Amino acid sequence: MKSVRAVPDSKAVVLTGGLRLGLCCQFLEQPIKFRVTTATAVQRLPRREQLARLAELATGNAEALLAALQFCAAHGIGSFRILTPILPVKTHPTVGYRIEELPGSEDIVARFRRCGDFARAAGIRTGFHPDQFVVLNSPDADIVARSVADLESQAELAEWTNADTVNIHGGGGYGDKPAALERFHRNLALLSPRARTRLTVENDDKTFTPADLLPLCRKAGVPLVYDAHHHRCLPDDLTVEQATAAARATWPGREPLFHLSSPLEGWAGPKPERHHDYIDPRDFPAAWRGWPLTVEVEAKAKELAVAKLQRDLAGER
Repeated sequence: MKSVRAVPDSKAVVLTGGLRLGLCCQFLEQPIKFRVTTATAVQRLPRREQLARLAELATGNAEALLAALQFCAAHGIGSFRILTPILPVKTHPTVGYRIEELPGSEDIVARFRRCGDFARAAGIRTGFHPDQFVVLNSPDADIVARSVADLESQAELAEWTNADTVNIHGGGGYGDKPAALERFHRNLALLSPRARTRLTVENDDKTFTPADLLPLCRKAGVPLVYDAHHHRCLPDDLTVEQATAAARATWPGREPLFHLSSPLEGWAGPKPERHHDYIDPRDFPAAWRGWPLTVEVEAKAKELAVAKLQRDLAGER
């Protein structure tokens, strides 16, 4: 199997120094919508109707993804995080499905591949961030098996859409963080090459700091997605500059991917882990400027927040 490409040339990036800002999953004002469903809703239908309904949603979501990528290309947004359930309930234990089971599956895959072709041509980086239920270091074998199934499903979509990252958190500490991280390392062997080469791990605001994860990243060759907001909520002995340099070194030959957000009520307010609608430009680390980097903007105002941060950084305000 061919290795994952580093990241295509950045035609969509408008900021200096090779910095690309990324939009996460959804839009606030643009009429671009992704449609999902629940297992409960699907279970009400006979299986044939289930698959027809799921095929309809998948087709519409592929069309919406292409529209999202076109918007990004037109507005200098260099990265787009693809919605995790873009193929709704695909790995659910009772109503899940293989893509081949959907009516018109070849057309559905072709539509997603067109999205990947467009992203490649436009220089837009794509990636996935499965939800918190994907826990690769759980002591429960069933949870690990379901997590692996989710990662494999995301990796299949990533192959179609030219995505080079499937990013997860370190998981739980389970009262023994070194043992939990060793379990994470051991369970990497359960992944296919397609999933393994795209896997990245992110420091979180509850359990694992950059200092916790960096030994694993170096040992296993898993890139660290450095989240500066999480690091301020759950600090360690590393400065932002040190964590930036160390995280950057885990991406040899590839453009690093980092996360940025601002606290809803300021750093002195309650629950600083909650995300604001926009990014306070003072929260953008100076150490992140001047070199090729993707920064996913985790802000509730979505495309409006990315546009504002573009203006703020371009004007150094």
